[in-house]
Amino acid sequence: MQQTALAGTGVLLTGTTPLLANNFNSNKTIMKENIKSKGYAAFDATGTLKPWEFERRPVGDNDILIDIKFASICHSDIHQMKGHWGPQQYPQIPGHEIVGIVEAVGKNVTKFKIGDRAGVGCMVDSCMECDSCMHGEEHFCEKGETVFTYGYPEASSPTGISQGGYASNIVVRDHFAVHIPEHISLQEAAPLLCAGITTYSPLMKAQFKIGDKVGVAGIGGLGHLAIKLAVSKGAEVYAFTTSPGKVADIKSWGVKEVIVVDESFGSMNVFAKKLDYMICTIPYQFNSAPYIACVKPNGHFTYVGMPNGFELTFSNINLAATRVNFNASLIGGIPETQEVVHYCADNGIRPDIQMISAEQINDAWEKVVNKEARYRYVIDAATF
Repeated sequence: MQQTALAGTGVLLTGTTPLLANNFNSNKTIMKENIKSKGYAAFDATGTLKPWEFERRPVGDNDILIDIKFASICHSDIHQMKGHWGPQQYPQIPGHEIVGIVEAVGKNVTKFKIGDRAGVGCMVDSCMECDSCMHGEEHFCEKGETVFTYGYPEASSPTGISQGGYASNIVVRDHFAVHIPEHISLQEAAPLLCAGITTYSPLMKAQFKIGDKVGVAGIGGLGHLAIKLAVSKGAEVYAFTTSPGKVADIKSWGVKEVIVVDESFGSMNVFAKKLDYMICTIPYQFNSAPYIACVKPNGHFTYVGMPNGFELTFSNINLAATRVNFNASLIGGIPETQEVVHYCADNGIRPDIQMISAEQINDAWEKVVNKEARYRYVIDAATF
């Protein structure tokens, strides 16, 4: 749907049908009807994406409408569309690394104005009343009312579930959008909305010191940003990858050493009990023991990958013997998401991206699964 904002009238037209009426007292926009949208959706557990036209809810009092410019591909999109994390409702549009321009705002919105650059990450709503929601941890809503960006029950959605960012636009509660500074491109900001916050949050909580030895396991979309963030904070970074073809790239990001992990894990033996901290981004089942063994006794190992079924198998007796503190982390709250966007913009931290059109998404998904991405695919939303 081609939408044009008419200067001076505050009326948004589709053809000749008015969809918005201007509230001149508050200079806010009131949406009267559902918003037409189009994107690429999965229709079954094969995960094959196809064009789909659908509707978003009207812009409510606390909502903004974002004209999506770019959306990047996360391995989570693939897992969920293929039913790896449980049965899904289809059609479903994935995508939770979303950036664009604010096109309309509800009457209560003060955080954004029309024309602002905005981003949406992994969630679009929560109760906003519990202690977690009131203290910047909306993803841990104590009432269980976190609405993740796609595939979650959402009463206000015309499709019954939240629909993600592989689309032309999105309507979202203003609290769950973040500002994108002018000194970072929209396409480079997109991966920060998931890959960035998912690695930044546990790295900051680890409170490692300058010169501490930090390991990063799994060098894909998340892992490459974990490296850049840890290096920027003064860590001595050791990267663990199963892809020899990535070594040159990884070295260019300022790591101390790259370890190419083979099937016998022999290359890891020399690093036993060497690291102060390790963050692991591997998104599938793997033998975690050799990685955990690289961390010093009483050090910390954080797992942020989400394998099939969400479950990771390891030997409890072996974990106990290492004396390593094992934990997991799930994205981050809205304030911390805004923080990582500003941090990366201010410090010149940019994801390595590859631009694609909508018709290339299925091919890009195959390359992500086959570890061929270098390192985040970003979709040009103008091609939907």
